[in-house]
Amino acid sequence: MLTFIDILINFCVNFADPMDFIPANIKPYLNFIHPPLMWILLATSLYAMYLGFQIRKTRSATGDEKKKLIQGKYNIRHHQIGSIVLAVMVLGSIGGMAATYVNNGKLFFGPHLLAGLGMTGLIAVSASLSPYMQKGMDWARYSHIGINLVIVGLFGWQALSGVEILQRIISKM
Repeated sequence: MLTFIDILINFCVNFADPMDFIPANIKPYLNFIHPPLMWILLATSLYAMYLGFQIRKTRSATGDEKKKLIQGKYNIRHHQIGSIVLAVMVLGSIGGMAATYVNNGKLFFGPHLLAGLGMTGLIAVSASLSPYMQKGMDWARYSHIGINLVIVGLFGWQALSGVEILQRIISKM
């Protein structure tokens, strides 16, 4: 009976270079998954931001206007979309780095990588403020808003620098 260690050793012996595990004809196309995913994520992030501003508007509204805004369930939608943004940003960041490594055998240390890693860390911090916001802590709300505005700003820059990177990849094909 084969153990996990036997299987792992067999894998390592048969694939001396882990990049051999991915067929060569598929590798170049890995570069084209990250960019559209991130553009969709940017749009989704802007929608989450809109929902967040609607929550603030609901919080400060009164009377019939508040009743109407509450029916929009912006808080629930913001939380759900925000959770999706968090998950996709973390996985998209890892996926982008993995595709780069698979195709080049290294990561390119530069502003796009650093900004992406920074955004990934910032979104984790932003999400971690959720329990404090639910308890009504204004410092957490303002921090959440500020962090997310920084993320969206970096995201816009990332989108443009990512297009430049994609153009370089296409020109080398």
